[in-house]
Formats: sequence, C-alpha cells, structure tokens
Amino acid sequence: MQTFDLAPLYRSSVGFDRVASLLDSLTKADQSQPSYPPYNIEVTGENQYRISLAVAGFDQSDLEIEAEQNQLTVRGKRPEKKEGKYLHRGIATRAFERRFQLADHVRVDGARYENGLLHIDLVREVPEKMKPRTIAISTDRKDAGETLDS
Repeated sequence: MQTFDLAPLYRSSVGFDRVASLLDSLTKADQSQPSYPPYNIEVTGENQYRISLAVAGFDQSDLEIEAEQNQLTVRGKRPEKKEGKYLHRGIATRAFERRFQLADHVRVDGARYENGLLHIDLVREVPEKMKPRTIAISTDRKDAGETLDS
C-alpha cells in the first residue's frame, strides 16, 4: 500500500483538514468493497447527479436509503423465501449495503425504483455566502481593518 504526504496541501490551503481525512480514509478503505450491486454515477446537470443501482429481484419495499451527514447508505434485504430448484441461479438477490461519500452541500433530492434500477438523485446546493464574491479594495487603512502600528 502506498502512503501519500499531504504536507504540500497544508502549505497553500486553509481548512482542508476534512479533505485530508477523507483522502486518508479512502486509502485505508477496505479493499474488499463488494462489487454487488453494480452501479453508475452520472452527471445530469451543472449541480445535479444520479446514482443508479442495478437491484433486479428486489422489491421497492426491500430497499432502504439513509443519508447521514456526508454519507449515503443504500441497503437491500429480501425476506427469506423457500424457492424452487434451480439448474442455474445467476441473478443475485443477496443482502447488500453500499456506501457513498457525498461532498459538502450535496443532498439527496429523491429516489425512484424503475425497471429493476434504483435511481437516487442528488443536488449540490452551495450556500450564497460560499459562492465567489468580489472584495472591494480600500485606500483608507481604517476601512481595511489594518492598524497603524505597521
């Protein structure tokens, strides 16, 4: 496993400690992340995204979506049923839990189940106070908040 030195990031940035911890957790993430169920993440607009999970064999009532802080968790569990004999069983319907790390200001906008796919719509809403703004430059030291001791 490779380790990364994040010191250069700290030299030219302020307040990115959360990003550093996220990167650290990604490098330590269990490499045995299951590949079931398969999923897509697509960009549907400037600040809109969609996660689509292939959950064939699951009913809408077998699925649970939970959003907590910056983490989205999707769980699926089918009730135990005594089914017939199979010659081949290639459609997996085992229980699963899939986690997605969400960026700041990303919220779940809705979810729908359609044709064996679970679509989860996400939207990024950056607060007005965090959007770029122009800072006026003053020539008066008092207006700029500087002291005359310099």
